[in-house]
Amino acid sequence: MRQLALVIGYALLVTLTEELEHETLRLNRRYLEEVVERFVLCPWARSARHDGHVAECVFQQESPTDYAPSLTTIDTLSEHAELEVALFIYPRLDLGRLDFEHFARGLRALDAERYEPGQAPFAMAAFHPDATPQLDDPERLIPFLRRSPYPTLQVVRTSSLERVRGNETEGTAFLDLDLLGLAGLAVPSGPTLRERIAKRNLETVRSAGVETVEHVLADIFQDRDRTDERLRGRKRA
Repeated sequence: MRQLALVIGYALLVTLTEELEHETLRLNRRYLEEVVERFVLCPWARSARHDGHVAECVFQQESPTDYAPSLTTIDTLSEHAELEVALFIYPRLDLGRLDFEHFARGLRALDAERYEPGQAPFAMAAFHPDATPQLDDPERLIPFLRRSPYPTLQVVRTSSLERVRGNETEGTAFLDLDLLGLAGLAVPSGPTLRERIAKRNLETVRSAGVETVEHVLADIFQDRDRTDERLRGRKRA
């Protein structure tokens, strides 16, 4: 009887884990489609996702010091040249924005240690649900537009960043152009691609109305909260 109970308990845990991954991906795609693509925050996001250049990876860890799963996944990504961007999503990582940025820096440093200086094949940037809109400057608005439902890392091939550097027509995905600097790539003089897109996004938000964007994000976050509560209830049972 005890063995049967253990088997049933394991089956329920597997089912819950699978459902958490499914719901995490569903919510993340809502953010991509209803925010990033709808408001054209990046000119290449829709085509990149549809063409299969973007991977979404859900990590079930709760510890902010467990970097092994992320590093292993980076190694796997390096073997698939068609995947230029990956979204590492951490639905169980209960960290505020600054703490999650600390997690991102730690992962970035551990990954870089495995290569010669400047040779790491991927750059990373953090997205997080917590931010308020700042409409006085394009740069100050960026965190608000990065409000993914869960703490998320955007992991991008440096070779892809090379292609988009200073060329608005050859991008491949929703790139956080901070990654140009993080990858050690020179940024052209004059208005950069990052600056042009940031300015355009500010104009878009002002035109659409920040309340419209906030309403969409609020609906996604309410969906997330209801989903989390339902899954926690199942876990308690």
